[in-house]
Parts: sequence; C-alpha cells; structure tokens
Amino acid sequence: MIYLRKANERGHANHGWLDSWHTFSFANYYDRDFMGFSALRVINEDRVIPGEGFGTHPHKDMEILTYVLEGNIEHKDSMGNKENVPAGEFQIMSAGTGITHSEYNPNNDKGLHFYQIWIMPNTVGITPRYDQRRFDTTVSKQLILSPDARDGSLKVFQDMTLWRWNLKKGEKAQYQAETGRHVWLQVVKGKIAINDIIATTSDGIAIANEDMIHFVGDEDSEILLFDLPPVTA
Repeated sequence: MIYLRKANERGHANHGWLDSWHTFSFANYYDRDFMGFSALRVINEDRVIPGEGFGTHPHKDMEILTYVLEGNIEHKDSMGNKENVPAGEFQIMSAGTGITHSEYNPNNDKGLHFYQIWIMPNTVGITPRYDQRRFDTTVSKQLILSPDARDGSLKVFQDMTLWRWNLKKGEKAQYQAETGRHVWLQVVKGKIAINDIIATTSDGIAIANEDMIHFVGDEDSEILLFDLPPVTA
C-alpha cells in the first residue's frame, strides 16, 4: 500500500502571524481518515512572521520534534532551557510528566519556516528532557532519530527511526522495511518518484506492506523517512 497525501489536501489554518498546514487532524482541523499514522500523531508545517510566535503552553507524554528550514526559533521551557534553534537543526523534547514551553521567531525582518512533528511515546511518565543537533548536510543519508541514539542520532522514546535523505537529480535509492513495519515519507523539498507515484515539496507518502521501497530523485530533493512500528488494535 502506497498512499500519496498531497500538500494542498492537508488541513490549513492562517492566523495572520501563523500559516500552518496539518497533515493529520489538529486543533480545529478534523478528518477521521487522518488522525495519525502508526506512532506519528502530528506533522505540521508552520510559517511564522517576524517577531511573533507561540506563547507558553503545556505538553505531556509526547515526543516533540522540530526541524527548522528557514530562520531560527527562540525556545524557552520549564526545564530551564533557553536555546536558539537555527535553520538546519533538529530539536527533540520528551514532554513526559509535563512541560511548558514557548517558541518565537526572534527576527524582525525574516520569516520562520519549520516542521513540528509529534510522536507518541512507548513509555509514558518519563522525566522531561531536551536535546538539539545539527547533522552534516553533505551526507546523503543520515540517521536523525533512534531509540538507542546510535551513530550520533537523537534519542526518541519509541520503536522507530527517522532518516534524512538528500537525493541528487536522477539518483536512485531503496529502503528495506522489516515485515509489518510502516513507513512515512515527507518531501521537504524537490520531487521524487516511488513506483508510478510522483511526490513534490510538502507531500507525504504513507507506505505499508511494502518490504522494499524504491525511489528516485526527479530533481535535487530532501526527504524525511520515518520507519514506524506496526499498528496494533
């Protein structure tokens, strides 16, 4: 099963200071067919105008991943962290027993563009934690998240991995998923082909019951590949 989630079919909310696209049901956007995918609960693509942002708000028992594409985020939280997350960096938080945090665009003349991704943890009630990292953009395939933080990746409390893949135009690649696993591809930029399906910037692709996934860059592209646990009843 390969399903294309077109970017323009996502939920959309424009609040003036925030322009947000929701891959799955979120806030006032509800679609019972798009409540999440395996352990993925939220994939929001957000743009924030200069000088604005999200005020202090709470989270609990969720793995929250932020990937900044343009601009930078000023982050503050109840753990005492006050950090800057520039374009190209990934930030991970375990909300665990509960945190509050704020996220702002500190620039007066530059917009902020980022993905925020929520992953349901397989362990609840953990002590909240924070980490961020920049990965080498010259490497074509990189491990970003893993349960054991192997090979320099960020730790996530879930049976999943996240890979960032940079494909040159015409470059072919393949990924083998274990039986029963689910895979989500998010096209950060560019254009890729999977079998006879073409996906472009901001499209998502849900994949299940496909042991070997073949894809090719129709142009220089960046994708996020989530290898996710089987769905249980």
